[in-house]
Amino acid sequence: MTFHWRQKILFKHCDPAGIVFYPRYFEMINDCVEAFFFDALGYPFEDFHKLDAGAPTVHIETTFQAISRHGDWLDFSLQPLRIGRSSFDFAVTASCEAERRLSAKLTLVHIRNFSASPWPQDVRDEITRMIGEPT
Repeated sequence: MTFHWRQKILFKHCDPAGIVFYPRYFEMINDCVEAFFFDALGYPFEDFHKLDAGAPTVHIETTFQAISRHGDWLDFSLQPLRIGRSSFDFAVTASCEAERRLSAKLTLVHIRNFSASPWPQDVRDEITRMIGEPT
């Protein structure tokens, strides 16, 4: 299962040359991740924080294939790859029409009280279902 999310490139995302300043892509990726947890998993990030928990990014590899400009619409795709005890690996791509703008692989780790902690069972079950693994 692939989760899809769209983002219009706004003025705030751009540098003086009128193209996306690369750190803004990481903000957009995080927005996509938050939308995935809310829309696909039914588990908003703010629910983690109510439990002294969180899901920080611990690893990210990104390739920037082409520039994006103010006004472009990016189609983000998030593909779950693997769920571990406390880690979650996934891939993200962003495209504008047929042109790939970036590809990334990320790992999140579920934490409680600043230590790695197992994912909530309902989150684990849904991600496992999306990956197509037996629960």
